[in-house]
Amino acid sequence: MTELEKRLSAYQKEKKLTSKGKLAAILFVSRLAKKEGLPLDASVLVTDQKGQVLGLGKSAVQNVLKDYGITRVLAEEGGRTSRGSLGNMQEYVAFLNDLHAEGIADPVATEKWWVDRVNDYFTAQPFTLKYDTSKSLRSIVRDLLAQAFKRQKENPGTMYAGAVLQHLVGAKLSLILPEGTLRNHGFSVSDAMTGRAGDFNIDEVSIHVTTAPGEALMRKCEANLNAGARPIIITTHESMAGAESLATIQGIAGRIDILEAEQFLATNVYEMSLFKTADRKITVERIIERYNEVVEECETDPSLKVNVG
Repeated sequence: MTELEKRLSAYQKEKKLTSKGKLAAILFVSRLAKKEGLPLDASVLVTDQKGQVLGLGKSAVQNVLKDYGITRVLAEEGGRTSRGSLGNMQEYVAFLNDLHAEGIADPVATEKWWVDRVNDYFTAQPFTLKYDTSKSLRSIVRDLLAQAFKRQKENPGTMYAGAVLQHLVGAKLSLILPEGTLRNHGFSVSDAMTGRAGDFNIDEVSIHVTTAPGEALMRKCEANLNAGARPIIITTHESMAGAESLATIQGIAGRIDILEAEQFLATNVYEMSLFKTADRKITVERIIERYNEVVEECETDPSLKVNVG
């Protein structure tokens, strides 16, 4: 390993640059260093509104990856809307300038090194659902979500747990509903960020899946009710009390259903397997198989996939 590679590796570890948004921003700046030369002036890489990195976006990032034969999308937003992208850019520019001052900077090699990290990201290990017959189905689901929360903590700004929960619910629903009834969406375009009535809309029912219910969601549920729809919130055990409290404050507590996600999924496994012991694991595997198909269809991050262990 060269001195440059050692420094890049240490910097990535120190700054925890492993999520798609952060990698997109770093790769974009690396291309600028390669194109414009060092040192760079971070002040000219900020938009007029001072809130985003100038020029950063999906197309700019994908153009870099395309030069290395990579066509997979790293991030639909290209890191532009990722929290902390501006700070990451400023710190990284200072780091590159320091390397330049020390005489060890190599923009070409640096860009290639980060492209390799993107490949590492694409081939990251998926989550593992540990099917243990000695555990309850609720515990098995909770263990899987705990893995997502752990990865989320390690990569701030990327909502792994929310994505996993949304697609688990979507997978389960798609198996019990007639084909074509349900439409799955990427987590980054969930109903909270769009004008859709819910994450899943079935007849007059609007289903909202979230790990962190807030006031905005309660207002969305109130809008559902005013439109004649029946809102359902599916959230984690830890968030149940908070969701119920917010619903009370909003004045809709007796008009919406708030369901615990772990129980919602476990109950359906029992029902779909007709409560037969021999069929429960098969049912879980069917849900995870469909979940992985949804991730493949709707997401750009393969590490969201789940293996059954």
